[in-house]
Amino acid sequence: MAEERNSRKVRRGYVVSDKMDKTISVELEQRSTHPLYGKVVRTTRTVKAHDENNEAHVGDLVSIMETRPLSKTKRWRLESIIERAK
Repeated sequence: MAEERNSRKVRRGYVVSDKMDKTISVELEQRSTHPLYGKVVRTTRTVKAHDENNEAHVGDLVSIMETRPLSKTKRWRLESIIERAK
C-alpha cells in the first residue's frame, strides 16, 4: 500500500481560494522553455484540493497529492502546509 502511495504525483502551489467547505483552490505553476526562442514561459493552472480540517488559507504555500476522485472536480488532497501566508 505504501509503495502505491509513493507513485502518486505531488505538487507545490499557492492557495488562491479557501471559501469552500473542506476545499481549497491551489494555483500550480509550470515553467517550460519556448522551443524556438528559448524564453522561460510560465503557465499556471488552478486545481481544487481536499482540505479535511479547513487549515489552509489564502496565500499559503502547500503541498498537494494526487488521490482518487472525491467529487466532480476534486482529484487532489492537501498533504502539508509548507509556509504560512504573512
